[in-house]
Amino acid sequence: MNEFLWVEKYRPKTIDECILPAPLKKTLNEVVKSGQLQNMLLTGTAGLGKTTVARALCGMLKLDHILINGSEESGIDVLRNKIKQFASTVSLDGTGSYKVVILDEADYLNPQSTQPALRAFIEEFSANCRFIFTCNFKNRIIEPLHSRLAVVEFNATKKELVGLAGQFHERLKKILDLEKIEYADKVLAELIIKHAPDWRRIINECQRHSSSGEISANAVVGLSDSNIQALIKALKEKDFRTMRAWVVNNNDVDPAQVYRSIYDCITDVAKPESVPQAIIILADYQYKNSFVADRELNTVAALTELMCNVEWK
Repeated sequence: MNEFLWVEKYRPKTIDECILPAPLKKTLNEVVKSGQLQNMLLTGTAGLGKTTVARALCGMLKLDHILINGSEESGIDVLRNKIKQFASTVSLDGTGSYKVVILDEADYLNPQSTQPALRAFIEEFSANCRFIFTCNFKNRIIEPLHSRLAVVEFNATKKELVGLAGQFHERLKKILDLEKIEYADKVLAELIIKHAPDWRRIINECQRHSSSGEISANAVVGLSDSNIQALIKALKEKDFRTMRAWVVNNNDVDPAQVYRSIYDCITDVAKPESVPQAIIILADYQYKNSFVADRELNTVAALTELMCNVEWK
């Protein structure tokens, strides 16, 4: 079957193909070389390749695996049905080797029921099953699970990120060449700078902007100073209608970028005594932005709270 989504079509199949810091890549390749997979917790921000690495490890070690999305299937029934049934059966490859349960977005698994129950499952099926958890927020994984998992951090230093961005630039050009999409190196570089290290987001943005057969400069249009000042003006004047219209008209801009832009200029536009409160509000809503069902509603709520609680210059 032909895969339409580029992020799936060009998903790396081996650790060496993944865009990862050299020390992390070395560690993961040593796991493959040993032939023994531990129970693991892969953690880091979105789009870094945690799920891809989990799949690659299973593929390179030729292990039968199941992928469960914790954000969609977070209840105790998941354990009783899918996981228990899969973990307790013999591997399909006939070799008797162990199997792997990949719990994607495990930070959404219920911490009162599902996560505590997993402790017993990890131990009960230790002879024939391994567990790989992936999460954006490791603090949402209960401590008893932390102690049963080898924690692997995916975040890169600024120095490492420069090298990774260069590697990804080359990868992106190959994808666009294969898809016969025209592009300018400068536009790709700006797109990577804008969204790195969320490699998945960059590929999705390229596919979204490629319908005309080329990646134009429109792909990197972001928040201009005049645009953000128009929003600040609406907040100062407590003009809810204009503020909401601004959010709708800029719905292609990542809310996290909006919060960051306000943060960067907050000391210039808010009275000193209001700056700490404004920062707390921005940090709170940026955190919520990662898992809310309606990002537009969350953004309007954040801006409304700033409008009501911050004293502007």
